[in-house]
Amino acid sequence: MVGGLSLCGWYAPPVLAAFLSALHVLSLGIGLGAVFARGRALRAIAVQGQSAVRSAFLPDSLWGIAALLWILTGLGRLFGGVEKSLDFYLYNGFFWVKMGMFASVFALEVVPMLTLIRWRAAVRTGRAVDTSSAPLLARINTMELVLVVLIPFAAAAMARGLWLFA
Repeated sequence: MVGGLSLCGWYAPPVLAAFLSALHVLSLGIGLGAVFARGRALRAIAVQGQSAVRSAFLPDSLWGIAALLWILTGLGRLFGGVEKSLDFYLYNGFFWVKMGMFASVFALEVVPMLTLIRWRAAVRTGRAVDTSSAPLLARINTMELVLVVLIPFAAAAMARGLWLFA
C-alpha cells in the first residue's frame, strides 16, 4: 500500500492502461510510415529491379515490428482488464469491423512477407532475386495502407461505444 492506495488495485491499472494505449497508438504511427515507405520501395523495385531490393528491407522490418507491437498491445488491452471490459469489445460492432480490417491486412500480408523473406535469403547468399512480383506486391501494399488508414476511424467509433449490441 502506498498512501492508503493499493498499487495493484488503484494505481497500476490506469498507468498500465495509459502505457498500453500509448504503445498501441505509437505502433500505428510506426506501421503507417513503414507500410508507406515499403510501398515506395516496392514501386522502385518494379522499375529498377534487383538493384533496389535492399530498399524494401528496413521498412518491411519496421512494418513487422509495428504489427507485433500492435498485436501485443491490442491483446493486452482486450484481455488485460485495464480499460474496458471484455464485453465492451465483444458486443461492439466497430470492434468487429476493426478486427475484420486487421484480419484483412494480416491475410494480405502473407504474400509480401513470404516474398521478402525469400528476397532477404537470396541477397544474403548472393543469389539473384526474382523481382517480377514487385508490381503485385506494391498493389497489395496499397490495399494494406488503405486499411491501416481506415482502422483508426473504426477504433475511434468503437472507443465511444457507437455500435453496441444489447
